[in-house]
Amino acid sequence: MDLSSLDYRTSYPMHRQPVLGRNVVSTSQPLAAQAGLSMLARGGNAVDAAIATAMALVVVEPSGNGLGSDGFAILWDGQQLHGLNASGRSPAGWTRDRFAGRAVMPERGWDAVTVPGAVSGWIALWRRFGSLPLEVIAEPAIRYAREGYPVSPSVAKLWANAEKILADQPGFAEAFLPEGRAPKAGEVFRCEPMARSLELIAQTEGEAFYRGELADKMIAHAKAHGAAMSLDDLGAHQADFVETLSQPFGSGVVHELPPNGQGIATLITLGILEALGAPHEDVDSVAGIHLGIEATKLALADLFQYVADPAYMNIDPASLLDPAYLAERAKLIDRSKASLPSYGAPRQAGTVYLTVADAKGMMVSFIQSNYMGFGSGVVVPGTGISLQNRGAGFVLKQGHANEVAPRKRPFQTIIPGFAMDHAGEPLMSFGVMGGPMQAQGHTQMALRVLRHNQNPQAAADAPRWRVVAGRKVAVEPGVGPEVLEGLKALGHEIVVDPPEAVFAFGSAQLIVRGDNGFYAAGCDSRKDSQAAAF
Repeated sequence: MDLSSLDYRTSYPMHRQPVLGRNVVSTSQPLAAQAGLSMLARGGNAVDAAIATAMALVVVEPSGNGLGSDGFAILWDGQQLHGLNASGRSPAGWTRDRFAGRAVMPERGWDAVTVPGAVSGWIALWRRFGSLPLEVIAEPAIRYAREGYPVSPSVAKLWANAEKILADQPGFAEAFLPEGRAPKAGEVFRCEPMARSLELIAQTEGEAFYRGELADKMIAHAKAHGAAMSLDDLGAHQADFVETLSQPFGSGVVHELPPNGQGIATLITLGILEALGAPHEDVDSVAGIHLGIEATKLALADLFQYVADPAYMNIDPASLLDPAYLAERAKLIDRSKASLPSYGAPRQAGTVYLTVADAKGMMVSFIQSNYMGFGSGVVVPGTGISLQNRGAGFVLKQGHANEVAPRKRPFQTIIPGFAMDHAGEPLMSFGVMGGPMQAQGHTQMALRVLRHNQNPQAAADAPRWRVVAGRKVAVEPGVGPEVLEGLKALGHEIVVDPPEAVFAFGSAQLIVRGDNGFYAAGCDSRKDSQAAAF
């Protein structure tokens, strides 16, 4: 049977159970999960598996990420927690004058492309924590690219959407529209140029990408289209290991990376909820959802006002987590009605996600993204390198902390999450993909697992809510009618999104560590996600 002739619509409710095992991979695409699991089966560790999964995702889920992505990670090495910021900076030529006359930053084309950092993240993690040869780790991704794979249903939908928007972007059609169109679900897609690029990256430990053959091809393409990106911009890039920020909540302590990402918004939200007296309202009740929404609004107001490349922030990020400040913010919440919050005044002081845990106790929370679907739409000819559009994360408002400037990291939406228990042992690695949904999704995962002890599969599958703007809140189908009416009575402008809007609520993957050394993993059954274990 022709696989592309099958009906890939989901007609019935899904009922998955969490996956249990000593070695676990949970991510958004089954073939990528198998790539990671194969590294663990060969004696590799969680970092080897995470890199293999990330490389495979570039091939099998190109709508959400590519070789030109950015990436972030939090990992427990068995003794210590580490954070990694592998996001790129703007080209040196991105002065204010370059964007004069524009109201907003471009979303597509070369003027939306900052230096891609994901490859540097793979290499930094591998050099410090990896155990298998890089060529071995890259094998599954190279095989998928060279021999082909059947496109999964969720990715096929996103690919078809991108065709309508990006067909005219330089290099896109050549690489991603075989036969002049997006591949359908079940059709086999191959990309030999991407296979060769992956081989070069593995053979040169990333040097070809930032200072060699692939870098030369990227910059030649940039110059041909009037872009500012230079070889010096690529060669100056490096991934940075960083300390995490944290917030106690429920049965654990939630850790997020510091800015330039939005993870701090999750910590602010959780801190406000704790300041309210650690409420134990049912997570699916009117009161529980109302408080979560109101705390999220306050956190997002601070996020969009203050968060940027930390070298350019006007405040110390830690000041946003000061208990006294969080208590003051909590006082603004009215339990009886929805609000329109603004930012406070603290005292100075289109994405893929994966998580892996191994039998020796190492756990990795990793995320990489092209940002909007297929990123900038720019694909470097002959390489399969699709480039992110993270430059769209800058603003053009003069004096704003996130104003565009040379060699600066833009505000980033992608964030990995991690939680420790109160004794300092790893408890959960988790993430929720989906642009502005991510910090809100992290909050909801923490509420469900750390406050209400839900299993990771239930937490991933539960209907989510999303603060949109003002009092407008979108919710997924599955929220009870009495809850919807109760939220409306409080003044929330509730919109129930249709099932096909599932991507707007992100996709969750979680691994929870048990006291006996085994793990329980969950993944979003709304999409193609898979958790695999042995």
